[in-house]
Amino acid sequence: MEQTMDMTRLEQLGQFLRTRRERLTPEALGLPNDGKRRTPGLRRSEVAMVAKVSVDWYTWMEQGRNIQVSAQVLDSIARALQLDASERKHLYLLATRQFPADVLHTELTEVSATLQHVLDRLEYSPAIVTDARWNVVAWNLAACATVGDYRVMPESERNMVWRAFTSPYLRQLLRDKWEEHAQIRLAQFRASYGTYAGDPWWEEFIIGLSNVSSHFREWWAKHEVLPVSEGNKVYFHPEVGELTLEHITFQLSDAPGLRVMVNTPIGETEGKIKRLTENLKNISHP
Repeated sequence: MEQTMDMTRLEQLGQFLRTRRERLTPEALGLPNDGKRRTPGLRRSEVAMVAKVSVDWYTWMEQGRNIQVSAQVLDSIARALQLDASERKHLYLLATRQFPADVLHTELTEVSATLQHVLDRLEYSPAIVTDARWNVVAWNLAACATVGDYRVMPESERNMVWRAFTSPYLRQLLRDKWEEHAQIRLAQFRASYGTYAGDPWWEEFIIGLSNVSSHFREWWAKHEVLPVSEGNKVYFHPEVGELTLEHITFQLSDAPGLRVMVNTPIGETEGKIKRLTENLKNISHP
């Protein structure tokens, strides 16, 4: 099955390259047009010349052969074929099954007005958006009422991993589930770190949290990794008591660095969160 999928992917890669090549004219790349072309667009040799790769190698790509492709070569081909941002990402996915590194490393910290509207419309389902560093960059009022008021929280404390190990309030919410929660969050953070190992921000963050949390320092050394998953969680809120929620996380297709985390209340929890949220609406903040 996997071999069949790879063959299909590579066949699609070849077709994609061919259609991008055929839509260009020699003049678009500053090349002479001898007027003796039997097919529309550029010749393979012309793409190879502009991309500075061998004709044979580029031909093999269009033929869907299973060859190793470097990011440098893919970017050269993308420039030669004048691909836009979406086309370049598509090229990478077909050739390597992953986004370009610069797309993955783009540190998006703002959400669109449309996404914020979606968060607000969830109303009594606590929801947040985090960036690739696990910083909370957007939220709705139900999240503030449940896990902490992000509106007044210092920006340095809005990181979910930092809060997991340093927030007394979060420990109070989780009670005897705190250790399990912190270990899971650290393992998810470790999985994200694999993409950014060596990045100055990540290295400084790890050192900083290791200095203030012996738990983090001990568990970080174990190299546990976990994906971000869905499931249930229980909080013990100081005002309304036990809260039971289902949680799910998903990434935005046009902003892979951002994650949307939604917590859906179960049973009586919705009424409790509604009460907390409505009370928070009456509290002014800077």
